[in-house]
Formats: sequence, structure tokens, C-alpha cells
Amino acid sequence: MSYVDGFVLAVRKDKLPAYEALARIAGAVWKEYGALSYVECIGDDVPYGELTSFPRAVQATPDEVVVFSWIVYESRERRDEIMAKVMADPRVKDHMSDMPFDGKRMIFGGFKPFLEL
Repeated sequence: MSYVDGFVLAVRKDKLPAYEALARIAGAVWKEYGALSYVECIGDDVPYGELTSFPRAVQATPDEVVVFSWIVYESRERRDEIMAKVMADPRVKDHMSDMPFDGKRMIFGGFKPFLEL
């Protein structure tokens, strides 16, 4: 069964073009090293909830949009191999100091699927 990395973050609306450019580079690198799928989504219907919500989770401000993304791998082992290569790749590494979002508010985690239909 596959393995999935999931991400939720807030990006300022005026930085969306820079984020998209970075995502295109990163996505190509992830796929080159073996990721099965790389998906980036911009929030379209993500209301601010009273207790919990995507915007609350990343402390999104009115000038930001929530981004939800995921990467699919063959397995956890392949994910660990691919992640190490991606993080060492200069095409990604060179952008780490100038990210178009606040990485401190990003939510990230690895998930082991229990059902795939």
C-alpha cells in the first residue's frame, strides 16, 4: 500500500505566483526521484470555523489563502529515500531560505493509508 505526505499552509495572495513557481520546481524534482503523484490545491471553499478549520489551523489572515497539498509514494521506505534526495537537491535547497510562505505555520505529516478504493 502507498504512503502519503500531507501539507497545509497559508500563502499571501500576492505571493501565489512565487509559490506556484516553487511548487512546479519542487513537484518536478519529487516526481523525478520517484514520487507517484504531487498535488497542490488552493483553498476555494474553506470557511473559517468557530473551533477548528483549515484557516485556523495555519492561522491564515484575510490576505492569505490556504494551500492543501500531498505527495504519494510507493511506500514509507521509498518516501524516506526520495525525501532525502529532494532535500539535498540544489533545485529545492536553494529556495529553502526564501520560501513564499511562513514555514512555522505549515502543518506536515506522513500518513499510512488504511483504505484505497
